[in-house]
Amino acid sequence: MITKLTSLLKAAGISLSDQQKEQLVAYVGLLDKWNKAYNLTSVRDPQQMLVRHILDSIVVAPHLKGERFIDVGTGPGLPGIPLAIVLPQAHFTLLDSLGKRVRFLRQVQHELGLTNVTPVQSRVEAFPSEPPFDGVISRAFASLQDMVSWCHHLPSAQGCFYALKGVRPDEEIASLPAGFRLVSVNALNVPELDGERHLVVIARE
Repeated sequence: MITKLTSLLKAAGISLSDQQKEQLVAYVGLLDKWNKAYNLTSVRDPQQMLVRHILDSIVVAPHLKGERFIDVGTGPGLPGIPLAIVLPQAHFTLLDSLGKRVRFLRQVQHELGLTNVTPVQSRVEAFPSEPPFDGVISRAFASLQDMVSWCHHLPSAQGCFYALKGVRPDEEIASLPAGFRLVSVNALNVPELDGERHLVVIARE
């Protein structure tokens, strides 16, 4: 698994320490183990998890600005856990409404010794943003419109929304509500992944 991860990282032009690689592989191991009982992801093959969960998450890291992030609807910790491993200087609040997912995240936090994550069970609209976040990240939201309307209270005045998407969502971008503007759309290179990946960055007007 380490060998496979190393070759994927090389193809993506990402360099990580041995410890970070070991933590990422250990996370995949926990995801695989708990998936059988908790049904955390539809991806069953650990080799595929490296591509579709790990690489798919960490290619976003160079685009993030700030130190305090919230991963909304994190599920089993995606993209928050892989990002926390590759960005140890940043802090990630991992928000999910399902207790079993949050229990899994606490186990990951404990077993990997991650001091820069805080798993929280809450609905996003009920979660207070004190202090506000530098970035609101989501990989699972239905639309950009839903993301900015449900999470509008979370970022600071200078903070951004980071939405991980497949194909470039031009229709969603065109229908952003008033008060929000598109900062950038970044095409992401995820080795061995079928299909496109884009990161959409949105800020307040």
